[in-house]
Formats: sequence, structure tokens, C-alpha cells
Amino acid sequence: MQTHIVPVGFDYDRLIAPLVRDQIDVDSVILLEGAVGSEANVEYSRHLSEKLETDFRNLLGASTERFVLSDVYDYDAAFEQAYDLITAELDAGNEVWVNIAAMPRTVSFAFANAAHSLMLEREEDREGIHTYYTAPEKYLETELAEELREQIALLEDLGADGTGTDDERGIETDGIDGERLERRLESARDLLSEFDERGTTIGAKEIDGSHIVELPVASFSNVKPFEELILYKLGEDGEFASVSELAESLARELNEEYTDSFRSKVIYNVDRLGPGGKGYIEREEHGKSYRTRLSRIGELWVRAHSDDSSAQ
Repeated sequence: MQTHIVPVGFDYDRLIAPLVRDQIDVDSVILLEGAVGSEANVEYSRHLSEKLETDFRNLLGASTERFVLSDVYDYDAAFEQAYDLITAELDAGNEVWVNIAAMPRTVSFAFANAAHSLMLEREEDREGIHTYYTAPEKYLETELAEELREQIALLEDLGADGTGTDDERGIETDGIDGERLERRLESARDLLSEFDERGTTIGAKEIDGSHIVELPVASFSNVKPFEELILYKLGEDGEFASVSELAESLARELNEEYTDSFRSKVIYNVDRLGPGGKGYIEREEHGKSYRTRLSRIGELWVRAHSDDSSAQ
């Protein structure tokens, strides 16, 4: 079984055309639509998702499911959802293909990194995980801009003539509201001016108090059982003032005696999980001790594996 996970943005062709043209087997499709942005954007994405659902079924005979991404700018949540979706498909024995051609970059990077992390973490499934991208044959933005220039020229001609007939197209122009015509001209000129000056987007959006969304590269590796305990403990309790404090807390939780041997075992595993090892833990020097907490990648690991932990 081949499952394609397809985040839906504002593209149609790039999400289905390569599969049809290359005659790729598609057994099932998971469509993800974003729910953030203007009402028009959300509705447009939903419309494309509905059309893709129909066409994947009719053209490729694939079963489809649709999910909503509640915040397309929340990298961590997108990563967690991607990790869960891919893991579920792998556990079901399916081959997974992840399309990263559409959706905002936060979602595309999150899904690509989740797939890459699972390739490293589940070596036995490495050949069954694929990420792919499709380039468009052409972009419509520049063509829309050129068409808008032509429409501006036409409106200017109509405004200059006032009444009569557009000889080229045979359109009667009697009775055109001059003020309405001028408003449309002004709006079109402003829009085209912004496009010429800024390109296809405007400004930088603030997200959670910052205009920058950091996209960590998560490269999960196999984590040993005792290392898992340390990561889950840090995920549950947050920062510890020292490794010794972390070791004491773990000993209590495991009903083990806190000895020098146990403390050394914790220090050894924290070192393996730290910056010089797997990078899941950060250690900040504070006097004679080191404050110990999860790194950003460590937080992602705990989020992605928390369901596994609760199930066990």
C-alpha cells in the first residue's frame, strides 16, 4: 500500500498532476488543509482540498482522508502531526510519500524533517519513506500582473472616451459611471504598483511575538530506554538546577536508591544526550553546576514520542 500525505495550500496541479502523468500507484491519500489566514484564503484552500479529494478518487482510484492543520505557522505542532501520521502509516505496513510542494514553508519543512527523522530512527523502514517536490511549469502571478496592466490601459481608454464603443471589442460603453471607473483604475494601479515594488507578498507577519519562526532540523536517532526516561522527565518537570538534582528526582520516581553509581549513570547518559552527543539536552553552566533542560530538538522528540510513552 502506498499512502501519499499531501499538505494543501493554493496549488492544485503540483499535488496531483505528477502522480497522474508518471502513472504512480496511489492507494490512499491524506489531505491536510490549513485553517489560518483570511476567510477567503481558508475557503480557497478548502475548495482545493475538496476538488483534490474527488480527483484523487476518480483519477487514481485512491481512498482519501482530510485533516485540518489548526495553525500553519506552528512548526512544532505541524512536526508532531507529521510524525504521528507517518508513524501510523508505517506501523500499518504502508509505504509513505510526503509531498512538500505546497503549504507555507513551516509546514513543508516540518513534514520533511519529520520524514527524515523517522528515516534515521526506524532504519528498517528507511526505504519506505519518501519526500518529494514538484516544480510548476509556470507561475501565474506575473501573467496576472501583465493582464492587469492591459485592463488598466483599457479602463484608461474608456475613461478618456467617456461614451461610445470600444471598436476593438465591440463593447458599448455608454452609461459608464465615471466615478466608479476612476475607483477601479486607482485600485488596479495601487495593486500593480505594490506588485512591482514588493513582489507577490507584503510585509512580515508577527507570530508569537517574533517575526522569525525558527525551523530546527530534527534528526532523531535511536534512544536507549534509560535515555528515554531522562528525556521524559525533563519534558514533564522542565529545567533542573543540576544533573544531581535530576538524578535524585529520577531515583525517587524509579524507587531506586540514590547512590554515586546511579548519579554517574545519569551524568553519563545526560552527556550522551547533550550538545556533544545527540543534541536533545542543553546544559548551561551556573556556578559549580549545570542547569539541565531539553533543547528545541529534545522538546520535539518528547512531543513526537509522548503517545508512545503513555501507551507503555
